[in-house]
Amino acid sequence: MTNTSIALTLIGGPTILIEVNGFRLLTDPTFDPPGLYQTAPVHFEKLTGPARSIEEIGILDAVLLSHDQHLDNLDRAGRAMLPDVPVTLTTKAGSERLGGNAIGLMPFEAYELEKPDGRRLSIVAAPARHGPIGIEPISGDVIGFLIGLHQPGDCCYVTGDTVWFDGTAEVARRYTPKVVVPFAGSAEPRGRFHMTMDSNDVLSLAAAFPNAVIAPAHNEGWVHFKESAEDLEQSFSTLGVSRRLTALVRGEPVQLAV
Repeated sequence: MTNTSIALTLIGGPTILIEVNGFRLLTDPTFDPPGLYQTAPVHFEKLTGPARSIEEIGILDAVLLSHDQHLDNLDRAGRAMLPDVPVTLTTKAGSERLGGNAIGLMPFEAYELEKPDGRRLSIVAAPARHGPIGIEPISGDVIGFLIGLHQPGDCCYVTGDTVWFDGTAEVARRYTPKVVVPFAGSAEPRGRFHMTMDSNDVLSLAAAFPNAVIAPAHNEGWVHFKESAEDLEQSFSTLGVSRRLTALVRGEPVQLAV
């Protein structure tokens, strides 16, 4: 088995260009400029624009869309680009709303991408819960994604918008990805509870995947994030495990061995 690398380029927020074995994937497309987009029932105010434009990103093999119902995961410009992508993998409910090239996956359901030369990449949907127990009727369905290079889930796990719960723990029991990308930031758009991973959640994730590189995302660019990348680094440093974190820098590819 030859050594392979994965390149992660943070575009902004939850939007990451993933390049592995000739495949180019994009998570949760958000390309709108900064501004106030919604005040009720949830306050969505964007602070920074994308590090790369849609045109600069170029041709994609697939969009991995954790959910379509929130502007910080799929904004207007991101929605407009979806018809130009071969396939958009998302939740079952999201695929029904989006139509077109969208394919809905249930947790642990698999989809395979294939190149004309026979190269394959497996995508497995991972369970996600966008907030505390009981939040589902409010937040809606969400999934994460497990990218498999040699076998299912061995390459990269993108959590999507979720907290640490039984579903993410089950992912750790089933799969051993080399890279884990938690959507962190402790998002608090309403109420006092967080709807994405806070430092405690990411620490639990790191413990559950002891051999994986932890490369957090979705913890900058929006007003409703209550924890920054620096806050997360301080938490890991306090416990003496800062070596587990790998920072994603906006617009700069980070190469990791898989």
